[in-house]
Amino acid sequence: MNTQPRLSVLDLVPVRSGQTSAQALSASLELVALADRLGFERYWFAEHHNMAAVAASSPPVMIAAAAARTSRIRVGSGGVMLPNHAPLVVAEQFAALEAIAPGRIDLGIGRAPGSDPVVTSLLRATGPTADVDRFPQHVTDILSLMGPDGARLRLVSGDIYDVRATPAAGSVPTVWLLGSSDYSARLAAELGLPYVFANHFSGQGMDQILALYRDGYRPSEEHPEPRTFITSNAVVAPTSDEAHDRALPQLRQMAKLRSGQKLGPLETVEDAVRAMADEPAGGLLAQSIEAMRERWLIGDAEHVAAEVRGLAERHGVEEVMLVPVAGSRADEPLDATPGRAQTLELLAAALAS
Repeated sequence: MNTQPRLSVLDLVPVRSGQTSAQALSASLELVALADRLGFERYWFAEHHNMAAVAASSPPVMIAAAAARTSRIRVGSGGVMLPNHAPLVVAEQFAALEAIAPGRIDLGIGRAPGSDPVVTSLLRATGPTADVDRFPQHVTDILSLMGPDGARLRLVSGDIYDVRATPAAGSVPTVWLLGSSDYSARLAAELGLPYVFANHFSGQGMDQILALYRDGYRPSEEHPEPRTFITSNAVVAPTSDEAHDRALPQLRQMAKLRSGQKLGPLETVEDAVRAMADEPAGGLLAQSIEAMRERWLIGDAEHVAAEVRGLAERHGVEEVMLVPVAGSRADEPLDATPGRAQTLELLAAALAS
């Protein structure tokens, strides 16, 4: 096992209080350019809808912008929530992205909607979507449509109709299945596809699900061996105290989400620290935050680098995808994300030393 795991990034494009969507997107594009310069392996954008603290609603748009800002890093989706989209549209979008940045595009596909029931209904009412019960078929359709030969459909008349996502594909994106249960792990194993467990969101059952994926894997021509990596929320700062302070806005946001409280933009670090001072030490919010804090990678560079190496070693992977969740201070620029940039810079340097 390589003791220096490769690093990647998953970005939800966080929005802090007082920040516009344009400023949040600009900050993330600066961050992907930094990750490219630092030698990170890949940079994925998530898909979430109608969330005050998340501007990642359209991964293909962000991927195109990120590809234009970078030269070597792989860029992709973490992931496209397939029930929200027609499979042909997904195939066409990612075939076009592959043509823009050949050999650098990842298509991560998820089965969850990434939204609440109202937004899910709105998506279905305003555009083409996919039936979640046909998820396996739609995944294989996308694989075929993006390939050089495309897909062949048999019409009711009996005639054969050829469909391609792009007229002359020279290469195809790498397709990954994403999930937090065993469903996508089993499907990825059956189809011979790479798989990623959403450890940053829910670490429950990860070891069993990864074992199920690896043990049941059926080699494919493109992927003769199972491929996976670990995701984790991370905050790195010059001192442990600063890292824990910068983690508070996202920790509080996640605790509120899980307890059904009303959500807004991310708090500044100062506001989160003040709010925690008013929280009862044994209250439900404080308990939830402490439980998450134990699972996240928070601390100075030396501490988190050791945690990353240990995580990779324990789970038999050579890559760790960070969700850099460091909050911003009130006096920091709205069109930049210094805490998240610091996380990438300090950890990359620590792992390289």
